[in-house]
Amino acid sequence: MASLYPTITQCAIVAAAFKTLLFPAYKSTDFEVHRNWLAITYSLPLQKWYYEHTSEWTLDYPPFFAHFESFLSQFAQYADRRMLEVQNLGYESWQTVCFQRTTVIITELVLVYALQKFVKTSPSTTKHHSHVAALSILLSPGLLIIDHIHFQYNGFLYGVLVLSLVLARKQSTMLWSGILFAVLLCLKHIYLYLAPAYFAYLLRVYCLSQKSIFRIRFYNCIKLAIGLAMIFGVAFGPFIYLGQLDQLLSRLFPFSRGLCHAYWAPNMWAMYSFVDRLLIYAAPRFGLRVNEAAVNSVTRGLIGDTSFAVLPEISPRTTFILTLSFQLISLIKLSVQPNWDAFIGAVTLCGYASFLFGWHVHEKAILLVIIPFSLIALKDRRYLGAFRPLAVAGHVSLFPLLFTAAEFPIKTIYTIFWLVLFLIAFDRLAPPSNRPRVFLLDRFSLLYITVAIPLIVYCSLIHGMVFGQKLEFLPLMFISSYSAVGVFGSWVGFMVVYFTS
Repeated sequence: MASLYPTITQCAIVAAAFKTLLFPAYKSTDFEVHRNWLAITYSLPLQKWYYEHTSEWTLDYPPFFAHFESFLSQFAQYADRRMLEVQNLGYESWQTVCFQRTTVIITELVLVYALQKFVKTSPSTTKHHSHVAALSILLSPGLLIIDHIHFQYNGFLYGVLVLSLVLARKQSTMLWSGILFAVLLCLKHIYLYLAPAYFAYLLRVYCLSQKSIFRIRFYNCIKLAIGLAMIFGVAFGPFIYLGQLDQLLSRLFPFSRGLCHAYWAPNMWAMYSFVDRLLIYAAPRFGLRVNEAAVNSVTRGLIGDTSFAVLPEISPRTTFILTLSFQLISLIKLSVQPNWDAFIGAVTLCGYASFLFGWHVHEKAILLVIIPFSLIALKDRRYLGAFRPLAVAGHVSLFPLLFTAAEFPIKTIYTIFWLVLFLIAFDRLAPPSNRPRVFLLDRFSLLYITVAIPLIVYCSLIHGMVFGQKLEFLPLMFISSYSAVGVFGSWVGFMVVYFTS
């Protein structure tokens, strides 16, 4: 560990200092969301947490995250007690800003610890590779944009995820891996998307014998069942006792929201929506029927029902079936070759499937794919070939989250610097594969990355100069559709690599 320079701790200190300079930066409505949750969990008894609706930003995270906010609120009262008043909507004094921004930096120490654990438990032959991968996650422009400017606590949550993944490396800590993942689910339910991979891996490696799948390790099954029951019991038990489980679940799973988020996440439905936009203009020529009421649906920028003008409507059931189907496909290899690398690959593919085919996916959910994939991106050059377009597409797709002029140089320069630095480092470190590389994937990656810079320049600068306030949604559509092609291409490439390795 002493030969690894710069160390994770050194980078974390420098990164934290840089992030403090971003305290005055733009902050999204998520800042007010979390301030309101601080107020709810501080001012109201537990039985009112999931009923309070003074603000439109109601509490819609699982119970452990609510308790996390309650814990933070005990310190918030010393910074500015007024931030803890439920009626004080939109309150953002400088003390409030400093406090909330600081909690994001401090809680990110969980990620720092998890990454150090990842490097420490890596084989000596790949420790340097693991160290570089860990630094790429720690310094991720995705976390910088989403957490330290836009405002969320993803660094803390992904720290829990990475630690859970690392604990799954050894049989002796595998039980704690499953328990920690259960804790994560009770912090943020989006990680349910990764649960199929965890279920298959723990079942195959921890609950069944390595020699025969027909030999059940009953003692391990009992320990795991008790551990999971205790976690979910502590989280949801009080609300079951209060008869509030239905109310809690209605907050966690609001299916009344539309297929696409206000800004299209770069997935299959972004491409589907883009094609629908094009078909509106082609409909008269080809005699296609157009639903006039839906013409403005996917460009109005609201979080509501999404309707398509030409293409068939997509239901939540359709997205669920597609997501689950592609997730189950990824579990085939994991069941046959239940090793840690296959497990991380399956987690990554579950993240891909949920992001590409899920219902009302947020653009920020791309980290569900990027962060697990980063842990194995340096396995060989074929893995890296699939990772490159994902790294570019995933981070570029986050740019519209920061639409103010002051943040443009920060997001652009930092992201380009990160991409150049780590993609070059990855390229030099990734060992050759013992299998043939995918020619088309390599060419796709090169062409795709080449298009990124002119696209960013057009969407961020040229479009506004040429069109002014007109066609404001067009740059968003271009970035989302471009990023969707990259994520989809990366997914196809990784599927090939994963199943042929």
